Amino acid sequence: MRLPTDTAAAAEPLVSPVSSHNEWDPLEEVIVGRLDGVTIPSGHPVVSCNLPPWAARLHRRVGGFRYPRVLTERAQQELDQFVALLESLGITVRRPDATDHRRRFRTPDWSSRGFGNTCPRDSMLVIGDEIIETPMAWPCRHFETHTYRSLLKDYFRRGARWTAAPRPQLTGDLFKEGFRTPGTGEPMRYLLTEFEPVFDAADFVRAGHDLFVTRSNVTNGMGIQWLRRHLGPAYRIHEIESRCRAPMHIDTTFLPLAPGKALVNPEYVDTDRLPDVLRSWDILIAPEPDPIDERLLRLTSMCGKWLSMNVLMLDEKRVIAERHHTGMLRALEGWGFEPIPCDLLHYAPFGGSFHCATLDVRRRGGLESYFD
Repeated sequence: MRLPTDTAAAAEPLVSPVSSHNEWDPLEEVIVGRLDGVTIPSGHPVVSCNLPPWAARLHRRVGGFRYPRVLTERAQQELDQFVALLESLGITVRRPDATDHRRRFRTPDWSSRGFGNTCPRDSMLVIGDEIIETPMAWPCRHFETHTYRSLLKDYFRRGARWTAAPRPQLTGDLFKEGFRTPGTGEPMRYLLTEFEPVFDAADFVRAGHDLFVTRSNVTNGMGIQWLRRHLGPAYRIHEIESRCRAPMHIDTTFLPLAPGKALVNPEYVDTDRLPDVLRSWDILIAPEPDPIDERLLRLTSMCGKWLSMNVLMLDEKRVIAERHHTGMLRALEGWGFEPIPCDLLHYAPFGGSFHCATLDVRRRGGLESYFD
């Protein structure tokens, strides 16, 4: 019996265009964020908890407005050069849809304006052939993945798995009232309760069957447990203890660079307390970041000084790193890597650098174990 044309097509096996198992296999396709329509995040404890008191007060007044052109224009120039570099190296670059993030949206419990789609690494997690939309704790980013829907639907039609974690309610029950960042020597505490699972994808990094995570002010224990159950016994999730007083995102704390090599922030991580599985790995201690001279950039950056660690591996040897951070470039070279200097310093006010600004969709390689 002859199958109808559409049924026969559906019966043909699809080869997923999404396939990425670690941070270092040869990069073939990547999503890079956009600056179009980016908006200062609306005032909320999840934003202000990481800011100095004076900056938090200022932020409450300007949240929901456009970033000034003096910030966006320089960042856009650097972003365009970064995209051109990736394409010149034969890497396919995909982009989210441009949108107006000033538009207000609401749920039954709250309303907010948006932020942007500058950092696809935060809202989506790629595990093998699956893209997982993450349950983010930021109200201003609640619908951020809608700007990626045309890409997600294309990947799904071509064979990728597409999952969305439970969309959080983000009511006051999730956030500790009167939260204060712990001081030096105080017990660690976090903004989030365990009311519901929330996590940013950027609090996880991948090494085949093993993932590493930091608990933070945007990722709670329930979020880590949700992902652990979702992935099942084929994967192990190990927690990296961070000494950062306001932790958010692992890629300025701990970053696997190649099989057997991991980059570590000496200010945030006690290497003696790393998970036991890392005992056979070379732990590379990040050098002190080069100071930032531009006062405006220091005041407006959403990230700490350790953004020098926010590098993008193209394969086990080649790595894109910030041109300004010459100490990191020299260290990478000394460790046997081939650094490719690039400018993205002025992207910091919008959430990060090369690792944050990208989501690797396809890397050439399979699922392996890199630990005894």
